[in-house]
Amino acid sequence: MQAYSLFSLKVSPFSLHSNPTYSSLLPFKPTAKFNSWGKTVLGSNVVNASDYAPNKPLLLFKVHASADETDQPNWWEKNAPNMVDIHSTQEFLDALSQAGDKLVIVEFYGTWCASCRALFPKICMIAEKHPEILFIKVNFDENKSLCKSLNIKVLPYFHFYRGADGLLDSFSCSLAKLQKLKDAIANYNPAHANES
Repeated sequence: MQAYSLFSLKVSPFSLHSNPTYSSLLPFKPTAKFNSWGKTVLGSNVVNASDYAPNKPLLLFKVHASADETDQPNWWEKNAPNMVDIHSTQEFLDALSQAGDKLVIVEFYGTWCASCRALFPKICMIAEKHPEILFIKVNFDENKSLCKSLNIKVLPYFHFYRGADGLLDSFSCSLAKLQKLKDAIANYNPAHANES
């Protein structure tokens, strides 16, 4: 994945008339305007290159942006070892069936959701404290049909599943209501309740 850094821009001037490659461009001709306080305000008019006399070179600026590769994943791409990203309904069903009788917590989130982003580091910490629980992450935008079929209308939203018991609980939770998630884990994972 590439991230583009705005700090690596290089600007270099060149003359339109000294470089015939760019003579077909429609450059901007700076004009002076005055505001109500008598201060000069720069404006611009689009003109043809032929409007400029050869003895008056026009300066344009080339902007070179370089791509810096970074290893920083987006916030929703960071995972604990027992977290699984789901990209389709079939992956969701497979993950639930392969979990057996293990407690499964499904987090429905949106990459644009501020509450999801604020809560996510806490979810990762809880996941690390509970390696016996499988955490499944479902991106709302990638899995709209799945979310619609499960009646997900608010984010972040959680489902608790366990093997033959199926869906145990579902609720919305924000950072302010994190205790609700911890209480549900204690209720459905009693052997490890003191670890949450």
